Amino acid sequence: MSGPELNLTPVSYVVLGLVARDGPVTPYDLKAAVGRGIAHFWPFPHSQIYSESERLARLGLLVEERERTGRRRRHYRATAEGEKALAAWLAEPTWEVPQVRSLGLLKLYFGQLARAEDVAALARAQREMHLDRQQMQAAMLERLRATERPWQLAVAELMTDAERVMADHWARVEQAAEAAGARDGLATRRG
Repeated sequence: MSGPELNLTPVSYVVLGLVARDGPVTPYDLKAAVGRGIAHFWPFPHSQIYSESERLARLGLLVEERERTGRRRRHYRATAEGEKALAAWLAEPTWEVPQVRSLGLLKLYFGQLARAEDVAALARAQREMHLDRQQMQAAMLERLRATERPWQLAVAELMTDAERVMADHWARVEQAAEAAGARDGLATRRG
């Protein structure tokens, strides 16, 4: 059986990829790994990790082993079939357009209906958020540069560059909104 026959989803491949990369792991280990990296560019409810790990084990793509004593945690490792399914998915190029879902961009889209000072405040808040994310990603970049994970480093670099571009763009929006507000204020005083 392959991906379509097994109804594998992106979350399936997140679980398979992390288990294949990190070796025997608990669902909690998977959740922590997602939070450190994947969640920054592929958000999804982390509760899916638990149910998906169990489902992949039922499908024979993971093997579940329970601790015999103590908390009796579940540990998962990839089977040969799981590694084969992951390899087949990785071999398929994708042309999927990245999804951007931003409340800030949605508000900016309707900016002509807002006051210039409100658009400037929105732009300032968005710029600060993107600058904060750049700082967080700088720490991630530092960690990744110390590892043997060049492709994860490439993702982090791309995300950092995107945050920088977004912060720069919001700074330009803020300047434009402030200039528009100054012009509106001048026109009001003259009128």
